Amino acid sequence: MKNSSYISKSAKIDKSVKIGPFCYIGENVKISKNCNLISHVHLSGNTSIGENNTFYPFCTIGSTPQDLKYNGEKSFLNIGNNNTFRENVTVNPGTIGGGLKTIIKDNCLFMVGSHIAHDCKIESNVILANNATLAGHVEINKNAIVGGNSAIHQFVKVGQYSMIGGMSGVEKDIIPYGLYIGIRTNLKGINIIGLKRKGLSNKIINQINIAVKEIFNNKNSIEKNITILSQEYKSIKEINEIILFIQNNNKRGLSIISND
Repeated sequence: MKNSSYISKSAKIDKSVKIGPFCYIGENVKISKNCNLISHVHLSGNTSIGENNTFYPFCTIGSTPQDLKYNGEKSFLNIGNNNTFRENVTVNPGTIGGGLKTIIKDNCLFMVGSHIAHDCKIESNVILANNATLAGHVEINKNAIVGGNSAIHQFVKVGQYSMIGGMSGVEKDIIPYGLYIGIRTNLKGINIIGLKRKGLSNKIINQINIAVKEIFNNKNSIEKNITILSQEYKSIKEINEIILFIQNNNKRGLSIISND
């Protein structure tokens, strides 16, 4: 016991870690340098935590997946460095159907009540706002933002620097740099603010905007449009990333811009 906390003797915890009152740390948990468990934090399962992570009260990290097919198999949760988990965040490890591993990389912010389900893959610099929820097997690419009270369907892939507005229901993949707003709705365009934060010029942002509109122009198929655009815009990295994302899309379908 330490500060009213339970810490398994088998847990591997760096001596620099700060553990507040009423925390639980299970036997297979590993915690690296300079992490801070403020209070009432529950860490369990085969959970590996990198450096400089902060956990606010009532986080539940590494507990059994909420998947009815889960049958007690050994699975894992790997967390990188410099992440912040605010109050009541929940993160589950993987299952046999998703490679037995949930992965969170670096510099992410998970706000109050957000949930990361089994087998999710979260890249660096991602933000989940209050009560944003990810179903199993969701992939969130770097620098994406998921707005508050949004829900993302299982197996959906969210492209880098995209923005999902609050209270959105996402059923299909979101292209890199995309802007998605609303309940069961379509892509609204590109995330201009995110592109400016990335440091792109207005000229490049305008070209991306034009290219995305051309991709979803219903005069031709998307496949034909991207074949044409891949030659026209081959010098612009971000447009090629969008095209590659679409070409690799095969699980949940693609959120498109409505031409209605």
